[in-house]
Amino acid sequence: MYVTPKDFAKKMIDAGEAKVFMSTKDTVIRAYMAGAILALAAAFAVTVAVNTGNFLIGALLFPVGFCMLYLLGFDLLTGVFTLVPLALLDKRRGVTVKGMLRNWGLVFVGNFGGAFTVAVFMAIIFTTGFSTEPNAVGQKIGVIGESRTVGYAAAGWAGMLTLFIRAVMCNWMVSTGVVAAMMSDSVSGKIMAMWMPILVFFYLGFEHSIVNMFLFPSGLLLGGNFTVVDYLLWNEIPTVIGNLVGGVTFVGAMIYATHHKTSPELGRDEATAIATPAE
Repeated sequence: MYVTPKDFAKKMIDAGEAKVFMSTKDTVIRAYMAGAILALAAAFAVTVAVNTGNFLIGALLFPVGFCMLYLLGFDLLTGVFTLVPLALLDKRRGVTVKGMLRNWGLVFVGNFGGAFTVAVFMAIIFTTGFSTEPNAVGQKIGVIGESRTVGYAAAGWAGMLTLFIRAVMCNWMVSTGVVAAMMSDSVSGKIMAMWMPILVFFYLGFEHSIVNMFLFPSGLLLGGNFTVVDYLLWNEIPTVIGNLVGGVTFVGAMIYATHHKTSPELGRDEATAIATPAE
């Protein structure tokens, strides 16, 4: 069944409120599992792209990870960036800036832990326990890490701007996927709604902070020609900030402003006056 925008806007605020009051244990576990599943999906998508020679096929299949983690009730940093501020904006009782930052911090740590675990596991697989050179997929991940750190750095501030905009647009799409899942009460409806914006973000190469928590540590383990400082300064930190801006502004605030805080309709006489050209 389709859920109207007015109703799923309220769902978004309710979800943000619930996340603020979630226990530390539950928040970290759910974030850890979300990071791990999304990392596995990224490894899967890169493997498909390398083995088929067609990145579009990998992008078409990547959303399977996002759908799994959402249906299991796990949390990504990109999602809580969008949902939790709405509870604060709506002045829900007990929701504070401190509580919001606590949630974001715990989810970040959990996401990174899950993604890093998978990065280590996949590096072991790609190198047969670090006994051989990385296979084709491992080499590709190393190249991705280089191009999206030192590649940006080589362009200076223009590279930083490009990175930031890619991160903003990423969470515009990813958070649209989070919201889209609230548009339906059925599993199939949720999956179809989520699949579309996640496919768009991945195929266009936008910057997702949690996917990067897998790609870049994995790239370092596999011999990528960049450093931890390169990763943090020329990818992860700007990506987190861009993801925050994209989720809050283009998804959360827009839906809140027009579907939850709907302005009064124009009266018929007023609407007619606006539509009629002045003589």
